[in-house]
Amino acid sequence: MKSDIQSASSTAENRHSVCSDECFAGSFTQQEPLPDDAIAAATRVLRQGRLHRYNTADDELAETSLLEQEFAQYIGARYALALGSGGQAITTALRALSAKPPKRVLTNAFTLPPVPGAIIAAGAEPILVGVTTDLTIDFSDLAAKINQASVLLLSHMRGHICDMDKLMAICDAANVTVIEDCAHTMGANWNGLPTGRYGKIACFSCQTYKHMNSGEGGFLVTDDPEIAARAILLSGSYMLYQRHLSLPPSSVFEQLKHDVPNLSCRMDNLRAAILRPQLRRLPQQTRRWNARYQKLEEGLRDTPGLRLIKRPQEEAYVGSSIQFLLLNWPEANIRSVVNHCAARGVELKWFGAKQPVGFTSTYNNWNYLSAPSMPETDHVLKAIVDMRIPLTFELDDCELIAHIIRQEVAAEYQQM
Repeated sequence: MKSDIQSASSTAENRHSVCSDECFAGSFTQQEPLPDDAIAAATRVLRQGRLHRYNTADDELAETSLLEQEFAQYIGARYALALGSGGQAITTALRALSAKPPKRVLTNAFTLPPVPGAIIAAGAEPILVGVTTDLTIDFSDLAAKINQASVLLLSHMRGHICDMDKLMAICDAANVTVIEDCAHTMGANWNGLPTGRYGKIACFSCQTYKHMNSGEGGFLVTDDPEIAARAILLSGSYMLYQRHLSLPPSSVFEQLKHDVPNLSCRMDNLRAAILRPQLRRLPQQTRRWNARYQKLEEGLRDTPGLRLIKRPQEEAYVGSSIQFLLLNWPEANIRSVVNHCAARGVELKWFGAKQPVGFTSTYNNWNYLSAPSMPETDHVLKAIVDMRIPLTFELDDCELIAHIIRQEVAAEYQQM
């Protein structure tokens, strides 16, 4: 094994004898400043004081209504609704499907806590489906469980998109409704069709670490007029739904308006004003993320013991984070890689830890679920190492980060 990795790594004995220029000094949590036109738009809203989406002057179009119209056009959906968070968008989507929320909802086992949390908030029970080494939903496990629920909440976790044509064929044959969680795929597509356009409903996030940053925020999109009307009423429209620009006919609201509760989860005009300029820049930002992702991927390719995630030709991704697998590694060795990279300024997240760390956890940590053991999925989850790619990084930074990870993985692998 040593002969295979001698050129790729420093030896175990000198792994700590790194020069200061082989450490990374940047931040993995800080974002780019908001663009000047977003700041100017926010300042206008602050100066006039009309932050609530329905507090408008005569003949004024609210920033939130304009954002919804623009986002629907961007995605190619008939209707869009801006909400307080991505998690609220998912809960609203589940409740908007019909007068009674579903009792059980299938969803990926590889996801983040807001996804099962939204299912529980909607009064439903999550049924977890396994993950493959491509970090996408396991179709064989999905087929085995497809009759246990009427809804699949598909999480495009960390931006990895499964074969959407195959997935929809499985779900359509079983009469299972698909809701897409696109928190990590805003701007991505499969076979030329944007994520969010396959399912009955799609949900997006604008939390700080997503592809548009309003601190918190989210979207729900759909082509179904009844779902759109119910979602608008659920969000808390106070019978002011006619002030929306992206909305179904009044007759649909008339049938529903006395029966749908107000959950008060609207987006406000301040966040909408910040987001509208960012939406116009999203294609440019996607290109920047992908350049950084590809530089990291190039630097990590063929590292002994490290498996990169193969991106299918049909997938047009947004590389705002990168994942790799340390399959069949002992936990102690993975933890050692994470710790040694951290000592050199590279912040990696590991999904195999027994306790949640920051945003990173797995279904085994969520005691509010009654999930049976999933050994094959556990095997994959324990191998996942994850890293954010902020746009504050330059391409040279990504080259250095990949070099550090490569050295530490190779040195650890040499000792195994």
